[in-house]
Amino acid sequence: MQLNTLERPASTGIFPFATFLSLEPLIAYWQERVHDANKGTAALAQAIMAQVQEGTWSRGSITDMTALECGCDLVETLMLAVFPPASFPTDLSGATPPFARFSFYHTPRFAEVLLNPNHTVKQPLNVDAATMEVYMMRVAYLLILEKVYGVKLPLDTTVVFTVPDYSIGLYRHYSVEFNSTFIEVRVKGEAPELTHEQIETLGHNLHRLDIWKELLPPELFELHGFNIVHLVDVTDQEILSELKYDLLERDVLQASDRLEQIQEKLRVLFGRPFLQLGIAAYDEKKRAFVDFGRKINHSFLTKQLQNQEVSSGFRQIYARLMLERQPVVLENVETADIPEDLRQQILGIGIRSAILALLPYGDDTVGLLELGSPNVGDLDEFSLEKVNPFIPLFAVAVKRNAEDIQTRVQAIIKEKFTAIHPTMEWRFTDAALNLLEKIEDGNKNAEMEAIVFHEVYPLHGSSDIRGSSTARNEAIQGDLIEHLSLANKVLKKASEFQALPILDELKFYVNKNLRRLRQGIITGDEVNILESIKTEVEPLFEYLGTNTPELRSILTEYWDNIDPDLGILYKRRKAFEQSVTRLNDAVSDYLDEEEEKAQQMFPHYFQRFKTDGVEYNIYVGGALVENKPFDLIFLKNLRLWQLLTMVEITRRTAALKAELPMPLETTQLVLIHSQPLSIRFRQDERQFDVDGTYNIRYEIIKKRIDKATILGTGERLTQPGQLALVYTQAREATEYMEYIDYLQDRNLLEPEVEELELEELQGVKGLLALRVKVKL
Repeated sequence: MQLNTLERPASTGIFPFATFLSLEPLIAYWQERVHDANKGTAALAQAIMAQVQEGTWSRGSITDMTALECGCDLVETLMLAVFPPASFPTDLSGATPPFARFSFYHTPRFAEVLLNPNHTVKQPLNVDAATMEVYMMRVAYLLILEKVYGVKLPLDTTVVFTVPDYSIGLYRHYSVEFNSTFIEVRVKGEAPELTHEQIETLGHNLHRLDIWKELLPPELFELHGFNIVHLVDVTDQEILSELKYDLLERDVLQASDRLEQIQEKLRVLFGRPFLQLGIAAYDEKKRAFVDFGRKINHSFLTKQLQNQEVSSGFRQIYARLMLERQPVVLENVETADIPEDLRQQILGIGIRSAILALLPYGDDTVGLLELGSPNVGDLDEFSLEKVNPFIPLFAVAVKRNAEDIQTRVQAIIKEKFTAIHPTMEWRFTDAALNLLEKIEDGNKNAEMEAIVFHEVYPLHGSSDIRGSSTARNEAIQGDLIEHLSLANKVLKKASEFQALPILDELKFYVNKNLRRLRQGIITGDEVNILESIKTEVEPLFEYLGTNTPELRSILTEYWDNIDPDLGILYKRRKAFEQSVTRLNDAVSDYLDEEEEKAQQMFPHYFQRFKTDGVEYNIYVGGALVENKPFDLIFLKNLRLWQLLTMVEITRRTAALKAELPMPLETTQLVLIHSQPLSIRFRQDERQFDVDGTYNIRYEIIKKRIDKATILGTGERLTQPGQLALVYTQAREATEYMEYIDYLQDRNLLEPEVEELELEELQGVKGLLALRVKVKL
């Protein structure tokens, strides 16, 4: 036993009670044991009391610490009641004067953990001296209330000391218990009386020491005896609790300093000062573990891997993890049963023992947790007991981090690109991540990188409504003529009852426009005529309807023919627009349905537009798809699929003609282009366009071939019930003739195939075409 020979250290001045070190309460304990029923206990107590009789110094208050040193044998004997000899080597307990910060008797482990060389209590890392004395003051008041007034109130807080462990260069957490069994409370004079209400007030105000001081002035009380301070190592529980709160915070895995703090806590948990923590997120689309934060690579292992291909050692270990769903423990990397390439890479970064554990989130895997140490045997099977509790915490943090990044990436994509085709989304995501990294690196003026896909093959097709412009104009013309005729009928009838010059002027205006409309409609007619009717004719009709009862029936006929929502006569145009809508919807719905199936052949970019008809663009190639090999067989499949869908569109729209309010027909056109090209996303227009001078020709042809005519005849290439294919090179026709032959064999096309030359278009010449009838 080591005894303190120093004077008591100075207080902070907060603790207000007079305290006296005394062994009297402990001597009283042994005095009571003298007559114990257990003969062994009684004999021991008698021997101790005899020793006390000889050591008179042990009576009363002890102010000279040398007395304890000289009487160390007696102190040892007395302390048998508090410090059982069997637990003395392992227990963490010490005796201190009442609420003092030095120990006069203690176990070796207590001294190792909590005492300085002079036996004063170390200052915990997490509690300052003033806070500690306030806590002890609260404990002292509860002791006074219990021993003087017989009222026991529970202490609502637990003190945990965080103290350095110099043996490993880390820190540990200890729960602290103050046992005041051997403290006597002495009252100077009369104890203040406390009413029931005052005791209730104290019980509800444990932290209001000003109220306690007012009701129980500290100068009236003295504390004699000593405390027993007992420590319990709660490092594991505290670390897990801290990790829980840390990992539930947002962005905790994005900051290097926060990750360092988490790593430090894991070092404390495992008692390994050189432990390394690594985290890698798992990207389901890339089928690989990836870096986490854009600026920080949190994984010490995947950072070093040359590849994550199927044949790599890392992929083999990952497959083992996925199959067994249990952590992989490498107690000694040099002798572990792992692929050699992985062994050399792990050893190359100074790791000699490691644990690799998947981070599961539901049925998914969201990441990989890595623990590594430079020492063989630091991490073993027994370490898994400490690993398993915090794996779910890291999984939740990784999942939240991935969702947060995805949200920010999607915000950039929405701002820069609007809607993105799923096939290409990975490329836009990469570009958004790169932009986010530049911005977070401090480049506030960073711009989005160019999105270009090279070596992609285009397919273009259109289902156009034949003569839609003419049909629309005829519908507008017919509606205007009927509208004016109805108005003229009212004006004529009104002249019979009202002799107004304005009626003659309006009849002249209406008849003049009727004559001109019957010859044809020109640009501006619709707007001008309808505006005149609204501003000049119909206001007069409202006046006449109010003041000339004889005209109400003919005015009712007029208003009944006017569309209540549009305010115009809307019959032929309505029939036309309904017919166009039904055709477009039929074509679009069928295309969308078949397009989903085509995506299963090979992912590709698909873009569809509705006007007077439906046109679409397809781009396919290896550059568009992440981590999937492309072969020309996929292109051939898509070309045949395109012809099949165009044949079916022809048949469906032909069958729909009889059901339409206005019998419209469609024509089908396919543009063949066998050379790959590049496409670039135009951020200003938020859409893809071909890239490069040569490729522009393809775009020009695509925009103009719908008006193409046959050389020497002037006949339109596209005809209802027929499929037209435009091309520039003979080998393109050869390939498509094979597809046509197949479709003829399936009884989808007529036997005859026309091979045609086309008239020169503006800026385009030398175009050829195939045309074949569809069996309806």
